[in-house]
Amino acid sequence: MNPVRLLGASALAVATTFGLIFTMHQLIAANMSAPEEKEQFKVADVVMPETKIETQFDTAKPVKPDEPEAPPPDMPEPDFEEPDISGNINIAAPKAGGGVKLSGFSFGEGDYLPIVKVQPQYPRRALQRGMEGYVIVEYTVTTNGSVRDPIVIEAFTLEGKPTTVFNRSALKSALKYKYKPRVVDGKPTEVPNVRTKISFNMAKD
Repeated sequence: MNPVRLLGASALAVATTFGLIFTMHQLIAANMSAPEEKEQFKVADVVMPETKIETQFDTAKPVKPDEPEAPPPDMPEPDFEEPDISGNINIAAPKAGGGVKLSGFSFGEGDYLPIVKVQPQYPRRALQRGMEGYVIVEYTVTTNGSVRDPIVIEAFTLEGKPTTVFNRSALKSALKYKYKPRVVDGKPTEVPNVRTKISFNMAKD
């Protein structure tokens, strides 16, 4: 081989080699460059406060209510009938046409007449409170002279206040009344709407 050509080929090979090495070095240097630093946001640590849960129990005891005072036992009402023929009781006699009177009697022939009036038992509650008053009772006098279907028309204290404290005693008393029945054409006849005023007054010292 021609020495000149061999030398030229060697020089070209050396130059090519150095060129490749230089090119590779540049590529490696470009790829190995450090990345640009960017601003980073730091999230603050969230710390949950320590919570202590307490369970409370209501240990308070309920206050025991005061025991009501036991009411005094009711006294038995004596069952007696007291004849009263004086005529001094407030019994109403119906007028012709359906009207009624709250006092006095009509003593016409054959009309009904009171024979027995039973004193009412004074209610214990009214007696303890010093209450006085009256009750107007309406009922029917039957053909045999007894009383049926009594009802209270009105009831007031002596001060004019409505009350029911005397009602039961007044009704029980009215049921024990006895009458001479009304006679019409020789036959006993019922008399409706008879009214009686029953007074409750305490004995005065």
